[in-house]
Amino acid sequence: MVNPAIARNVVGIIGNVISFGLFFSPAPTFYGIVKKKSVEEFKPDPYIATVLNCAFWVFYGMPFVHPNSILVLSINSVGLVFEFFYLTIYYMYANNKGRKKVLIFLLIELIFFAAVALVTMLALHGTKKRSLVVGILSDIFNVMMYVSPLTVMAKVIKTKSVKYMPFWLSVANFLNGLCWTTYALIHPFDLFVLISNGIGAISGLVQLMLYACYCSCKSEKDDDSDLNLKPSGVQLSNLNGTVAV
Repeated sequence: MVNPAIARNVVGIIGNVISFGLFFSPAPTFYGIVKKKSVEEFKPDPYIATVLNCAFWVFYGMPFVHPNSILVLSINSVGLVFEFFYLTIYYMYANNKGRKKVLIFLLIELIFFAAVALVTMLALHGTKKRSLVVGILSDIFNVMMYVSPLTVMAKVIKTKSVKYMPFWLSVANFLNGLCWTTYALIHPFDLFVLISNGIGAISGLVQLMLYACYCSCKSEKDDDSDLNLKPSGVQLSNLNGTVAV
């Protein structure tokens, strides 16, 4: 019989690899920013949100908050580094308004995160209570980030075209959510990783179902709209495979 600990680690490592790919996926967009030396209409909002999301999952994965979560800690630490790198590039080439926005929101996130961390460490004793509070907050922020793909899916239904929803990104989103859901179900059971990634897996599955329904359909306005469309970038991030296009 397979040792649950080994099985959990194997699934977690696979999840780390997939999540790493999702974190790395915006790199071409930022390469374009560096090459053009301009952020144009690109918005930093998804990356600012992902910083806080990753920070909470890193905190959640700490041994003094939720033991046996080293793989959750590792991939979100990597994600945090990626997000700061992307935001640094944005800051370098943004105008003053864009720079102020990044700094203000990061400062707000820092203050909020520090307050939660202090309350958790000083007022809550034991990993059970700490896991409950930090896990709930992590899930709330993660579920909020799933709103973005819903807008893309609505656009697919409205236009009957999947050009706004890249197929392989949907596949990666589904596999990532499925992998981490499996990880959460293997002993020791992790409810908070299960909740957010279960939603991620369902979101990815719905995207693939929409793709199957509309992949052969062509919107009559596709060609015309392409002439006026400027991409604002793609964000794929975190442990839970959040996709925001």
